[in-house]
Amino acid sequence: MTDTTGEIAVADIGGTHARFARARVDAEGRASLGEPVVLRTGDYPDLPSAWRAFLEREPGFTPNGAAFALAGPVGEGPFKLTNADWRFDPDALPSELGVAHVTLLNDFAAIAHAVAGLGAGELAHLAGPEEPLPEQGTVTVIGPGTGLGIAHFRMHEGRALVQATEGSHIDFAPVCPLDDAILAALRERHERVSVERVISGEGIVHIQAAIAAREGRSPALTESLDIWTAGMAGEDDLAAQAVAHFIATLGRIAGDYALAHGASAVVIAGGLGQRLQQHLSAPAFHEAFIAKGRYIKLMKAIPLSLVTHPQPGLLGAALAHRVG
Repeated sequence: MTDTTGEIAVADIGGTHARFARARVDAEGRASLGEPVVLRTGDYPDLPSAWRAFLEREPGFTPNGAAFALAGPVGEGPFKLTNADWRFDPDALPSELGVAHVTLLNDFAAIAHAVAGLGAGELAHLAGPEEPLPEQGTVTVIGPGTGLGIAHFRMHEGRALVQATEGSHIDFAPVCPLDDAILAALRERHERVSVERVISGEGIVHIQAAIAAREGRSPALTESLDIWTAGMAGEDDLAAQAVAHFIATLGRIAGDYALAHGASAVVIAGGLGQRLQQHLSAPAFHEAFIAKGRYIKLMKAIPLSLVTHPQPGLLGAALAHRVG
């Protein structure tokens, strides 16, 4: 069991930002976080240099351990982030950072740890039965953002047994003519089209382009952020259609993972998920989720909720360090 008698440092590190914070986990397993320090990953050549920048902003802080949630597969030997050139050697990190213990885990595994430790007030009900997360059974956690995160966990003797996955890289399977058009367009650019190519922040561009081509129109908006903003606000017809199709596709994909995991509950996480809360609460998302033919009754019994905690990656890193 990792020593957690004092404060530790936690970080949620992606290709764009590295978020650091002080953290403490009490004897009951409740984690508390300090104010996050947000650094741009590209401004630093490696983790130790960003670590020093973080500690400079926290004078007097001497953590006895650290936990890092990393965007990409976490290996036992040296490895790197998926979308940045930071490299990690798990054996060398404690001495490089000057701490006794370092926990490394996949960023979405950290999200799953956070979900397992959240109170009811930090999960917003979306659809299905309105009930707490099950004490037994599997919980699927899925989060669209820059990419698509997939993990699952089950509780055992009071702790979460988390399984990180690379489920976002399964093949994208079309179910309608619009999906066929999206797949055909993406095949012209990529040798293989994964789910993440469509269900991610940038995927909205490909969805809108396919809708525009089917309708013989030219989109007024071409940048993903502009499409999301106008589409969620209903200020542009093509963008709004793209958001609607994204929501339905996310519902369908979430249902697929629930079936694959044998899930008793599904939780949506991530910043994009939080911004889409109103759309995810609308009937179209749940209708797509439960549309599994003979299994519709089973799907209707699965509760869906949304993480509302502002920093689940940092929270999950702290909780994972406790049980590491």
